[in-house]
Amino acid sequence: MEQISVAKAKDIAKKKGLKPGRVKGTDGIQFTKGSNDRLDIIQWDEFEKTLNARGLAIFESGGWMKIMKKA
Repeated sequence: MEQISVAKAKDIAKKKGLKPGRVKGTDGIQFTKGSNDRLDIIQWDEFEKTLNARGLAIFESGGWMKIMKKA
């Protein structure tokens, strides 16, 4: 997997119909299609701020994205 920028993740997410989300009651974030009751849709700037605050990055391989600790 290769680390990608938030801008590239936005492009991939848009093509796949994904949005940034926060797990309700936690500081956990993930991508969502918006149909999960356990997630709140958040703005991209909040998503990026949370990534940075928690030392996380977005990794991609073959169009699949995963949020993990920075390498």
